[in-house]
Amino acid sequence: MIHRVEEITRIGVFTSGGDSPGMNAAIRAAVRTAIYNGKKVTGIYHGYQGMIDNTMFDMDSPSVSSIIQQGGTILKTARCMAFRTPEGRAQAYENVKAAGIDALVAIGGDGTFTGAEIFSREYDIPVMCIPGTIDNDLNGTDLTIGYDTANNTVIDAIDKIRDTAASHNRLFFVEVMGRDSGCIALNAGIAGGAEAILLPEKDTAIEELIEMLEQGADSNKSSMIVIVAEGDKNGGATNVAKRVKEKFDYFDTKVSILGHLQRGGAPSSADRVLATRMGYSAVMELLKGNSRATIGVRGSEIVTTPLEEALSKKELKLNEDLVEIAKIMAI
Repeated sequence: MIHRVEEITRIGVFTSGGDSPGMNAAIRAAVRTAIYNGKKVTGIYHGYQGMIDNTMFDMDSPSVSSIIQQGGTILKTARCMAFRTPEGRAQAYENVKAAGIDALVAIGGDGTFTGAEIFSREYDIPVMCIPGTIDNDLNGTDLTIGYDTANNTVIDAIDKIRDTAASHNRLFFVEVMGRDSGCIALNAGIAGGAEAILLPEKDTAIEELIEMLEQGADSNKSSMIVIVAEGDKNGGATNVAKRVKEKFDYFDTKVSILGHLQRGGAPSSADRVLATRMGYSAVMELLKGNSRATIGVRGSEIVTTPLEEALSKKELKLNEDLVEIAKIMAI
């Protein structure tokens, strides 16, 4: 939907859903781009919940000083069940309208995008979405903010685990985030030299995994690491390790669940630049009259995708070349 640029005088910025490293860089870019173009900015604490609770405040350029290097989000985040109801959205709109906000920049994942699309349609308020999630599981972009940093965090952990595994002839099962997406598991597994990688998108039988581990034992490997995405159909690293240990006791078996460690930490250089480009582009697209779209990157180019189209495409496919490479590198 196209809106006249002069209609936008104040832009609201918020983060919602799970946090990811680089969100602050996107906030910073959106705020300063809006101010540079003569627009006022309102920060909204705790995402959609903040709209309902009316926890909003004016932002200026100093508001976002020295945050580009910080993980998490200075605007805080929350999941909001009330916003899923017409009554909750009506209350949110009354508060947004009273604050003088006439356009929104939403930073988050699939749930954030869904809420923004519904809200924009119901109340005809311009909105641009920025993909912020470590899972890299959103349509309309090759990369999401936080994915690169999370990968680096996991690889660093794998490297450290490998040191102790080799010292004790141990088999480690390392569980990483990825309930529906195996992007972190696949990429970090390859970079960390994992002997096997279990993904939500692939059915790997325990017997097949044991066969791979036996081949490693026959090759006189001093240690082994299996990366398990939390959404793997075998039930996570703890369950996989228990079932493998019953039939394969060549190595001393250990489990390491990285958990929310993967969401924290200073964003990588790549995530800072990506987030800055996306924050800038979100505001510029709003000022051009674009709305109900998500900012993305394809190759090296920033692109936009209509929210309706981005949300309708649920099937995200793994890079099969990487799956094959991971198998070959494990021999």
